Amino acid sequence: MLTQLIKFTVKPQHQQAVKDALVDSKKGTRHELGNINMNIFVDNANPNVFYAYERWQDAAALAFHQQQSYTQNLLRLLSNALVCTPEVFNLQDTKPEPVVIKAADHEDALFTIIFIFPIHSEFRQPLLTQFEDHIQHSRQEEGNLLFDLYTVQDDDNTLVVYEHWRKESDVWDIHFNQPYAKITGAIMEQAVVGDMQQYMHFVSEINE
Repeated sequence: MLTQLIKFTVKPQHQQAVKDALVDSKKGTRHELGNINMNIFVDNANPNVFYAYERWQDAAALAFHQQQSYTQNLLRLLSNALVCTPEVFNLQDTKPEPVVIKAADHEDALFTIIFIFPIHSEFRQPLLTQFEDHIQHSRQEEGNLLFDLYTVQDDDNTLVVYEHWRKESDVWDIHFNQPYAKITGAIMEQAVVGDMQQYMHFVSEINE
């Protein structure tokens, strides 16, 4: 299994074209046998920032995807549309392993967070240990749809949390007030380099 998170920051004049190309790529990717999952998001605070979350059966599946016409069209567009080189995070599963997202209800507002944060190296193992407990409890919360933690290949000092909630208040009013979340938060305050808030990206999925 291969998992990637890719961040694209585009020039404002290319925003709609990139969005359309990402949607076309997602539609085509659905028919690829080697693709496990692909989600496209736009940053709620900056419409020029997009994220692609992708899971692949293996390296051959990703190589096949990169040769498809819709992928090549996207790459040609991005060659002139980007503000900077895409940020590619090759993600590695932690324990407990990622699970299939729970189904949202029609009335759910949906609140998604992509949290990419650097840590002081001495806190890596304590955080991984605490998150094992944290994730199991989080997934049992009524408001949680998905909660996964990843390490980053070739970067021991960065972690990525990928989480979906039914609504925003499920995070701020309920989740962060749980005893286990307070323990995690206390460790995070020491472990994360700088202010945690700057690394939390609130995003909306593009489903067109």
